[in-house]
Amino acid sequence: MLVLAFDTATAAVTVALYEWVPGEGAACRAESEPPGGAGGPRKHTEQLTPSIARVMADAGAAPDDLSAIAVGVGPGPYTGLRVGLVTARAMGEALSVPVHGVCTLDVLAWETGRDEPFVVATDARRKELYWARYHSARARATEPTVGPPAEVEAQGLPVVGEGAALYFGDAAQEPMLPNAKALAELAIARLSGRRGPDLLPPEPLYLRRPDAKEPGPRKKVTPA
Repeated sequence: MLVLAFDTATAAVTVALYEWVPGEGAACRAESEPPGGAGGPRKHTEQLTPSIARVMADAGAAPDDLSAIAVGVGPGPYTGLRVGLVTARAMGEALSVPVHGVCTLDVLAWETGRDEPFVVATDARRKELYWARYHSARARATEPTVGPPAEVEAQGLPVVGEGAALYFGDAAQEPMLPNAKALAELAIARLSGRRGPDLLPPEPLYLRRPDAKEPGPRKKVTPA
């Protein structure tokens, strides 16, 4: 079984293709360059599809070979997050394969492999963070939250993610950005019945309203 995984919920555009043999294990067939750098929604739109095509080509696989898709559902900036989710749902429908959502904070947590408590925090802009506290890499202790750094319940714990680098100095720990390899490994672990964060529907995990708003009704003009 081939599982394609990607995430666009942060500044990174990350893609990986895993081959999974139930009962035997999984291995990465190909991946995009390690996450890094800053960008915006336009970068996500321009890079995701070519990255997917390149990873599939590197693995010598065709879209029809896919058995499932795993996609990061955020929390993350509205437009960039939607790029990944729309792509995943469109591919899933076209190929008739299941699409599984994964919380992006859980992806970062999973990659740490930690057995002790810690916090994951990503940049939510507006001088705020998306964050959650974890018992271990496989167990989240709190629901994802958005708020100012002062409200993050770190309590002396290590803080993982780009949000940590922005606001927590020496407490900041790697990884800074999510990696599609960890996303794929988490999804496969859950699909094979192993312990870990729940898989989610491929719908955006919004913790606040988008910046863009629909215009309200026009104000009535009262004659002078």
